[in-house]
Amino acid sequence: MRLICWIFIFISFFNSAAQNSAFKERTLSISNWIDGTLLLPNATTKPDLAIIIAGSGPVNRDGNQNFMKNNALKKLAVALAENGIASYRYDKRSVKQIRQGRLDNDIMFDDFVSDASDIIAFFQEKEDFGKLVVIGHSQGSLVGILACNELVDGFISLAGAGQNIGDVILEQISKTAPMLAEDAKRTITSLKNGQTTEDYPQALSSVFNSSLQPFMINWMEYNPNESIKELQMPVLVINGTKDLQVPVSEAELLADNSPNGQLAIIEDMNHVLFKIDGDDLENSKSYNESFRPISTELVETITQFIKSL
Repeated sequence: MRLICWIFIFISFFNSAAQNSAFKERTLSISNWIDGTLLLPNATTKPDLAIIIAGSGPVNRDGNQNFMKNNALKKLAVALAENGIASYRYDKRSVKQIRQGRLDNDIMFDDFVSDASDIIAFFQEKEDFGKLVVIGHSQGSLVGILACNELVDGFISLAGAGQNIGDVILEQISKTAPMLAEDAKRTITSLKNGQTTEDYPQALSSVFNSSLQPFMINWMEYNPNESIKELQMPVLVINGTKDLQVPVSEAELLADNSPNGQLAIIEDMNHVLFKIDGDDLENSKSYNESFRPISTELVETITQFIKSL
């Protein structure tokens, strides 16, 4: 009898939680390359839609990759749904290929732009949504800048670089391994000129490996601070003061070059959208701490921007 009672309580709780949920969740595949999750807020009949683009590496729709689970992008999507904004977030195509055991070593940066463009085109044909906004996180910021077209109502750069990625890498190396800076500069110059090279520091092979160089050459073709000048829609550039990868100066550069740009600097927010009260060690560890909530100020800032469009 006691067991039946507990089962009844559990079922009642589950049904109640499902009925009170702020959103509906739906898996949606848009192409052979693109699998993602659509969150639809229950309280809004024609919600605005945010397309969330992940950062560098084999990042899945939730913002995670091997040995790094923080669920930052999933938390962002849920928070937006709770504020009446729908979202679509998706696995990068490399994630699907890794799962299938057939990673394409010829993936280019432009492939990520094509995927984002296909998603934008897919939702632009739907009449189920209000405003269409693109949110690009980290590398996804440049992907979003390049994929946005005149039918997108707004763009949000979230922890995105303003400089060419080659300059960003060189700046990071100069700070963390200054003894390798000159060799790295020579390598980056070759890649910027569209030339592969074997003349790179072995200590930096994870960045300059020969197999990665075509991708890096393609990525280095673009300067975010120049590309953002082409966006005619309202733009919001966001960065945290405790971002270990992208300093505030990068956000300022993007905002300064955007014809319709606003800048929002969020105190103590790091690269994976968490508020960090402690030092760099706490900051680094947080990349793999999925129990942390994302910044409430971030959610409020994005929500206000989208609802103001």
